[in-house]
Amino acid sequence: MNEFRKDIQSKTNDVIDSGLGFVFSFVFFFVIFFIGVIFEVIGR
Repeated sequence: MNEFRKDIQSKTNDVIDSGLGFVFSFVFFFVIFFIGVIFEVIGR
């Protein structure tokens, strides 16, 4: 058996981890976009 398969660092599901990464990156870019929209509205 592979030695890396014996000593697993994280036992969580990879689908959950990748889903959380996608959600956090989406929220981050949405916040950046929303801040830009706020400054656009204030600058008018």
